[in-house]
Amino acid sequence: MKIVILDGFTLNPGDLSWQPIEALGECDIYERTPSSQVLKRCQDAHIVFTNKVVLDAKIIAQLPKLKYIGVTATGVNVVDTVAAKNQGIIVTNTPGYGTDSVAQFVFSQLLNWAQPVAHYSDSVKQNRWSNSADFCYYDHSMIELNNLTMGIVGYGAIGKKVAQIALAFGMKVLIFSRTQPQTLPTGIDFVPLNELARRCDVISLHCPLTAGNTGFINAEFLSSMKDSAYLINTGRGPLINEVDLLHALQEKIIAGAALDVLAIEPPDKNNPLIKAGTATITPHIAWATLTARKRLMDIATQNLQDFLQGKMSNVV
Repeated sequence: MKIVILDGFTLNPGDLSWQPIEALGECDIYERTPSSQVLKRCQDAHIVFTNKVVLDAKIIAQLPKLKYIGVTATGVNVVDTVAAKNQGIIVTNTPGYGTDSVAQFVFSQLLNWAQPVAHYSDSVKQNRWSNSADFCYYDHSMIELNNLTMGIVGYGAIGKKVAQIALAFGMKVLIFSRTQPQTLPTGIDFVPLNELARRCDVISLHCPLTAGNTGFINAEFLSSMKDSAYLINTGRGPLINEVDLLHALQEKIIAGAALDVLAIEPPDKNNPLIKAGTATITPHIAWATLTARKRLMDIATQNLQDFLQGKMSNVV
């Protein structure tokens, strides 16, 4: 059984072990695979793991030995699942591994906005406190989260966890999702999307990317937000029209944004959002705690073990 891991570095930069997967067959592990090398590296593979390397219909059609594709992520947009199905190839994903880590990261971003610890730490290292005439100073507005309203777009596992944490901070929570839940915990209300935009002090995106919601955070949505509101995206970059967001930040239509994902990753060094003063941008790391990556590795391994035993786990 030939196993190929196309882009293993993101999941395992060296602090995890591939041994559980290596034990299941002859295994070739590549840290990264350029598109020009995908076909060559997969030619004799029965099993392929990918995170961001694209396996489209053209590639899949040239891999007659391929029986299984394991996506080491939740989203499977990098695989042409229709082509795989037509060729009898099983495709699995790894759901649920990063729920706690992503929700935690949302509040890392939110707390950095509310009380910018890094900003003040840097200022102290620049001797501003030592040179201060007073026992303290503050040159950046600080915000108490209690009684603010958190808006959550998408109410899956991560959205629910974010809502739970927001309630613990004393925030009010409004949600919008494709399907309205029949019951909600006390303190959480379902509202139309346009109402969520108007009423919330913070909006966090946790919906999957679809053809219908690409770029839905646009000029119209942003202009309906409070000018004091903050936008957080740990979901998918293309949910946001980045040109419209840049305009909203430059014109102070909203107070700021924290983006862990962008439409193109990695971004062009000239992407103007990178230098936008009220934007905090991180390199798609909300999911990447050691605990979450270990959990991802365990799920991916179990998916393959189940497949080899004739079972089906997390098939998409």
